Amino acid sequence: MNAGSAPTATFAAVKHVIGTEAELRALIGVPVELVLAKIADRLNPLTRKFIELSPFLCLATSDPDGRCDVSPRGDPAGFVRILDDRTLLLPDRPGNKIADSLRNILLNPHVGLLFVVPGVTDTFRVNGRAVLTTDLDLLTPCAFEGQVPRLAILVEIEEAYTQCSKAFLRSHLWDPARHVDRSTLPSGGEILQCQVGTDFDAEEYDAARAQRYARREGFYRP
Repeated sequence: MNAGSAPTATFAAVKHVIGTEAELRALIGVPVELVLAKIADRLNPLTRKFIELSPFLCLATSDPDGRCDVSPRGDPAGFVRILDDRTLLLPDRPGNKIADSLRNILLNPHVGLLFVVPGVTDTFRVNGRAVLTTDLDLLTPCAFEGQVPRLAILVEIEEAYTQCSKAFLRSHLWDPARHVDRSTLPSGGEILQCQVGTDFDAEEYDAARAQRYARREGFYRP
């Protein structure tokens, strides 16, 4: 929901909204002690493997008013550097310059990361505090294709733990038989055309973007 916008009629009309944790716990119960025991404030030699083998993560941030954003981040496996058992470094690669995550971190340092390893149904979660850094001693080892990132996200771990497989098993995410043909979904150009008007040339936009991707333009060079 955008800042200052009113709730939709559908949202406002929903009945039986849960308003307290007591109501929530009465419905879903409480976690067993063994589940709570897996939550640590640092990595260990076993859990760090999830970060070392992960080529993809989702980064969650929010602004001071609680408006949230989730951003995908990806590079060859191990792109997130483990500086020590409580500190991670996430290089920032060129993007669309909207910079939702980066702007949020400037105002609210709390972040959440979900690490995904291809073919593995367990994921790894990290919650902590972040700052943006331009320290070249930290950035230089993050160079890829000859390009040192301009900045990185430094994360101090507060919570680190594995997430069970149920979501990935229920979704059949890694099952090739369930994969969706990209042509069944609208292209980026078609979505933009729907939003900005029919004068926008969706085919030209999609073709130009495909050519940029083929050249790896904007992957690592600003």
